[in-house]
Amino acid sequence: MGFFDGFEESRVDVGDGVVLRVRTGGAGPPVVLLHGHPRTHTTWHRVAPLLVAAGHTVVCPDLRGYGRSSKPPTAEDHAPYSKRAMAGDVVALMRALGHPRFALVGHDRGSYVAMRTALDHPDTVTHLAVVDCIPVVEHLERADVRFATAWWHWFFFAQPDKPERAISADPEGWYGSLAPGRAEAMGEENHADHLAAIRDPATVHAMLEDYRAGLGVDRAADEADRAAGRRIGCPTLVLWSARDDLAELYGDPRAIWAGWATDLRGGGPIDSGHHMAEEAPDELAAALLPFLIG
Repeated sequence: MGFFDGFEESRVDVGDGVVLRVRTGGAGPPVVLLHGHPRTHTTWHRVAPLLVAAGHTVVCPDLRGYGRSSKPPTAEDHAPYSKRAMAGDVVALMRALGHPRFALVGHDRGSYVAMRTALDHPDTVTHLAVVDCIPVVEHLERADVRFATAWWHWFFFAQPDKPERAISADPEGWYGSLAPGRAEAMGEENHADHLAAIRDPATVHAMLEDYRAGLGVDRAADEADRAAGRRIGCPTLVLWSARDDLAELYGDPRAIWAGWATDLRGGGPIDSGHHMAEEAPDELAAALLPFLIG
């Protein structure tokens, strides 16, 4: 199967000066796949065709700030890179494509966007699948020495200027992007897209703004929802990588998500490292498909 065979790449204006790069393919119930850091939408190149083959319309955007999507000016509170702003982009994108309701799958940072979309726009999201995450506020409230040691980058990325300088001085070294076998493991086209993104200082800055928003406005949004008793109402699936550290830090993350979602369905670990869509696409698709039609 070739790289996104049968998909079309386009740019969609979602308002407020933001244009998203997006790939779309297939026909049937729509599902949006949201990538994490430091990937672009091409991380889904092995999963998206499997969902299309099973009868779905699949939409894969670069989140704002990532890849070749717009990088709007930031603000003192970093709100232009909040998950609320990105969730608004997703809803506007799908409306522009003719899909007022859709399923959402998010990995890593994309999971926070997916969660925020389901909370802010409950009438638009039919199914929510989150991969390798718990809500931002839950991470931060559990930030013990183990979390700080393993996820130190959250706090480094929040510093002004220094992380941009450190990453852009040697982006391939920072992300290990030229490690032996990395291009083959990711897929050559996906790897090339990743390299183009991390070599762009504007993209590096925008990705860091995502993290800065996470520690401030995103946490505040989570706290406000929890205080108001707002919960995710659509069916929710929680998946995590068995060879990553989420379960090591928190045990079964479904126990945490139970406080945020009213309809948890199945879920569990998948034998993979962190980048599940690249490392275990068949297993990920096999977990998603029964959920998406349920």
